[in-house]
Amino acid sequence: MSVLDIITRRPPVPAHPTPLLFVHGAYCGGAIWDLRFLPWFAERGWEAHAVSLRGHGGSDGHDRLAWHSLADYVEDVLRAMDGLDRPPVLIGHSMGGMVVQRALLRRGAPAAVLMASAPPQGLWQSTLGLAARHPRVLAQMSVLMTLGVEHVDLEEIRPALFSDRMDRAEMERFVPLLQPESRRVLMEMLAWTPFPTLPSPSIPILVLGAEEDLLIPPEQVRMTARALDTAATLFPGMAHAMMLEPGWEQVAATIDGWLTATLSAPAP
Repeated sequence: MSVLDIITRRPPVPAHPTPLLFVHGAYCGGAIWDLRFLPWFAERGWEAHAVSLRGHGGSDGHDRLAWHSLADYVEDVLRAMDGLDRPPVLIGHSMGGMVVQRALLRRGAPAAVLMASAPPQGLWQSTLGLAARHPRVLAQMSVLMTLGVEHVDLEEIRPALFSDRMDRAEMERFVPLLQPESRRVLMEMLAWTPFPTLPSPSIPILVLGAEEDLLIPPEQVRMTARALDTAATLFPGMAHAMMLEPGWEQVAATIDGWLTATLSAPAP
């Protein structure tokens, strides 16, 4: 069986029986969560895990990255869930949010969190908007895909991930974690799906977004929330990389508070 890299942070004093499983977005691996979120949640009593989908981070499959599918990524999440003692909360960012949505069609979960998630209808609309308004950002993402991270202009690609408030030194910590993405998955996410199959309404889902996000702008976040019959929470002054941006603690605290209240509530 292929190696699936999972980073785990266990709490010094466990306070919550339900584990958390974080699913990264495109162009990076599970280590993105370990810069901030995994230690933060572990310190607050959560058992926190981050999976690197195949072809990402320390997982196998880099040699076949271009041909991996969303269905493959869903299988990786289900496999990671099966390796835990209890069913986890699924927390997905960007592409990982779409993977989480599809994983929930196959497996129940105590709850889920979607952070700057690709909407269930697909990325066609937001990608066209990015191409029209920020072509240089899109061009740098193509450079990353074709030439690798060493050829990326950090200042040109910065608006895709970070706000102007992000310190350059902090931003540079993230750069070594960047990598190409599956071309097949990118094409699958572009497909327009006007009537997507949605997770069961019995699964509580928190939808979060960033007001300055160029990749998944606020209207796309609201589209996701409407499809899931809930409301979106948007963080002002924040860009796409919500787990790294200045103010990330507010995002983490929002998730922590919502999960604590949701998981302790009696079942309907």
